[in-house]
Amino acid sequence: MPLRARVRDVSEADRAAAAPGRSLYTPALVAGAVVVAAVLVVVNVAALTLGDAHPWLPALDFVLDLLVLGCATGYFVRQGMREDARAARMRTALDETQARLAAIVDTAMDAIITVNREQRIVLFNRAAETMFGCARDDALGDRLDRFIPIRFRDGHRAHIERFGSTGDTRRRMGGDVVLWALRADGSEFPIEASISHAGETDQLLFTVILRDVTQRKATEDALRQQQAELRELSARVLEAREEEKTIIARELHDELGQLLTALKMDLNWLRERIPTGELAEKVTQMNTVLDSTVGSVRRISSELRPLMLDDLGLADAAAWLVEDFTQRSGIECGFEKPEGEPLDGIERGVAITVYRALQESLTNIARHSGAAHAWVLLRLEDGALRLEVEDDGRGMPPASQAGSRSLGLKGMRERVHYHGGLLEVGHAPRGGTRVKVRLPLRADPAGGQA
Repeated sequence: MPLRARVRDVSEADRAAAAPGRSLYTPALVAGAVVVAAVLVVVNVAALTLGDAHPWLPALDFVLDLLVLGCATGYFVRQGMREDARAARMRTALDETQARLAAIVDTAMDAIITVNREQRIVLFNRAAETMFGCARDDALGDRLDRFIPIRFRDGHRAHIERFGSTGDTRRRMGGDVVLWALRADGSEFPIEASISHAGETDQLLFTVILRDVTQRKATEDALRQQQAELRELSARVLEAREEEKTIIARELHDELGQLLTALKMDLNWLRERIPTGELAEKVTQMNTVLDSTVGSVRRISSELRPLMLDDLGLADAAAWLVEDFTQRSGIECGFEKPEGEPLDGIERGVAITVYRALQESLTNIARHSGAAHAWVLLRLEDGALRLEVEDDGRGMPPASQAGSRSLGLKGMRERVHYHGGLLEVGHAPRGGTRVKVRLPLRADPAGGQA
């Protein structure tokens, strides 16, 4: 039967049990008693004054007195029996209510424990028996401390006292902190708990509802460990890519660049020795193509791994990247870097992460934003490196940040997170998108948030 229906049945039973008590002093009964009392008074007065002349009057008075006394005695005995029956029905209804409440508490899936002001257990349901491995009879009357690890007992008592003195009637315990409980066999396990209290100040009862979260915590820990391992693997893959890019960039710059330079020198030597004519024009065209090839090799090498990042530092490499972006995209881009605060000595991984974040942000602006202006801010702030890239384009909806086309953004987020930094992508005041990166100067692998 539903709880609401049970409560309704109990209330109706209480009203039915209380109904007989309402007829104890009805107006008709009071009026009849007044009339009988008046008749007795008249008969008694007549018997006293006229008894000598009429001997039957005293006898009549005696009979009436006995009759009234008998009726009154019978009435009150009957009323007493009815009150006893009513009390018995109320006790039965109360017992049924308590039994139903006990059944509800006892069949709850969560452990429910109620303690008094001295923190002695007065209620211990079946789920609590299973959770703590302790029989109810052993727990009742004992202190709640037996189910709390020793290192947490003082804090728990203080928490209960503070909670009882506040106006709150219920509260989730622990907040984001994992709570620990103690089984009868001495083993500890994590729990989730909420507490409530009821009653007067000197008779407060505290009820704690507990849930064993061992399995959930183990799952969360395993998931957290897997995420850390995936981030570690992702970081290693990114590092391996950076190393490969560095090798390829140096090969292009050193080997292929030298070969192209030698070829250009030979071509110039040949052009000086060929007279004007069709052959000379062909050599000139070859020289133009060779210049274009040299420029392409330098551009590809710089995109793979900007050697100036190693040679000149992050600030100059970022300035070159912004200048190259402006020339190639036609989008006017302002660049603000720290004045008098050199960015030398920054850890290599941090510098690469910031450079790649700037590179990816500028690439997104050129491809997707439709902006006319962009702004880049790079500065040192409270022991961290801060990068902001903003544009006045169409912006990036939040849904698109999780789309399949946002792999560059996801890779950037993983890079920043791995080095203990924070990355935020949001709406810019000028209407476009703003990317904010904050990285500690010394990398803290897998210790950040993004």
